[in-house]
Amino acid sequence: MKKHILYLLLVGLMFSACQDPEYVLPTATRQGITSLTAIFTKGEYNEKIAVEYKVPDATADRFVIPIPFYYPESSDNDTEQFMTSFKVQAELTPNYLLSPALGIIDLTIDNYYTLTEPDGTKRRICITGERKKTSACQILSFSLPDLGIIGSIDEDHKTIALPTLDELSLCYASYTLSPHASISPDPAVELIDFNEEVNLTITAHDGTQSVYTVEKRIPEKINSGYRAGSETLAYTIDLTTHGLPAVSHPTIGVCGNHLVVCYGDGSTPIYFNAATGGNRLGTINTGGKVINGSVTSDVAGCLLMCNYAQGGETWSLYLSEDVTADPIEIMSMTNTNSLPIGSRLTITGDIKGDAIIAASFDGIGGVAGSNEYVRCVITNGVAGPIEVLSVSGVDYWYGMDSNTKIAYRTTRVSDGFFLGHYNSGDRLYYVDGVTNSVISYLNDQTDGSGWGYNNSIVSATTFNNVEYLALYTVGYFPQWAMNSVVYLYDVSSMSAFTGNVNASDALKLSASVTSYNYSDPSEPRTGDVLLVPSTNGFKMSMYYIDNTCKTLGCYEFDCIKK
Repeated sequence: MKKHILYLLLVGLMFSACQDPEYVLPTATRQGITSLTAIFTKGEYNEKIAVEYKVPDATADRFVIPIPFYYPESSDNDTEQFMTSFKVQAELTPNYLLSPALGIIDLTIDNYYTLTEPDGTKRRICITGERKKTSACQILSFSLPDLGIIGSIDEDHKTIALPTLDELSLCYASYTLSPHASISPDPAVELIDFNEEVNLTITAHDGTQSVYTVEKRIPEKINSGYRAGSETLAYTIDLTTHGLPAVSHPTIGVCGNHLVVCYGDGSTPIYFNAATGGNRLGTINTGGKVINGSVTSDVAGCLLMCNYAQGGETWSLYLSEDVTADPIEIMSMTNTNSLPIGSRLTITGDIKGDAIIAASFDGIGGVAGSNEYVRCVITNGVAGPIEVLSVSGVDYWYGMDSNTKIAYRTTRVSDGFFLGHYNSGDRLYYVDGVTNSVISYLNDQTDGSGWGYNNSIVSATTFNNVEYLALYTVGYFPQWAMNSVVYLYDVSSMSAFTGNVNASDALKLSASVTSYNYSDPSEPRTGDVLLVPSTNGFKMSMYYIDNTCKTLGCYEFDCIKK
């Protein structure tokens, strides 16, 4: 409720101070035009930003806006048809004037304007555009699928280590390249002897080249955890162009090399390339199962899916190792609770080894609160009973926006679990796994902005002998630049789990995500986050998604000693 009250107060403030928008922002060290933004005015991407061009020389008289050859870059959607009708906006240093006013212009021709400086000096400038091919020429993933070997890529040195001592003669490889790049020789169609060093040449769409050396070598790891400085934003995806419904509760899971997205509205989950994102590749095979709840996955890339079960209905959990195969039911129960279950699902560990599955019962806004969840402990691939448990020391959670997601710290119950929801002061809690009572917590954001964030979405895993926790805080008001934020914590020692969600000794990374939404977000304001170590142990991926910023993205980390 408090978020909605503050929302109304902010709306009042915004309206009281509202003026016509001006695309004039202060720039202390630049003069004249500092950036030009080109926006689509028609078609599927109407009102989407094609490019924000930072002007390298503000004293120039000719400005050429580099329009992407394809949009999105990973697609084959040619932008030539849009070149004659882009809306262009300029960012100017204060007290500079541009006339006539910018608007929808033809970027295939020269467009002339007068730029007036603060002292009254006028100069004639030209604004035009040019379609630019991408220069990206990277290998983003590399493996020998027939042997189950995943290559470890060192982008700094352009090397790919195949971590094995096995015989690697005459192998086919699977790989992912930068969009529109090509590879030579092509190891997907040509048998190659990887016992010896192999050089692969990657050619970008614009002809730029890079050469990677593939070698049979087990890379040296750092002592523990991920290597500081390896944090990389691999990609972000605009979900408004991928069928995101107006009302959704998106969750994510990894199935092999695919990133699966479930909108929670009963539609069939879709999937993307987990390494590159890009365009959706298709819909998964549900085998006729009802998947209107959520999805998640274990550390081995096994996908778990469930339905959304009201009181008295059957809640079922399904497993899939291939997006094209029929999922199999692995457990089910009759929901004897009066509250529904299935919107939030987690698994910590390997379902074929040791793991803990957890799913919380949802509260119902204005009707009933919840503090209960189910847990199933898996030992050596054998599932124990489904337990219904309650959490003490935490206020009840109510409604979709404030319902909680539970993530166990490790595969040992005694190592506890994490949860959060905004009704409890926007805190992130650490709970004793045996007594189910709160041990400690992180307070909300130090700047007092916790009221505008949903600090409730968590995922935990172990990577290179360190326990990590991801927290995804959905920003309630991205239209006011309160974008969602992703946090990563080292929770190997819980003594460091003190302070605030954005200021803790345990905090390793915090980053605001890209928003593709410029209007008031639709309910519910929810999302998901998922930590997934690579099966070869050299990389960890942190995937995220949400319904307010309409974004899907991935950060990557490695533990290779350099």
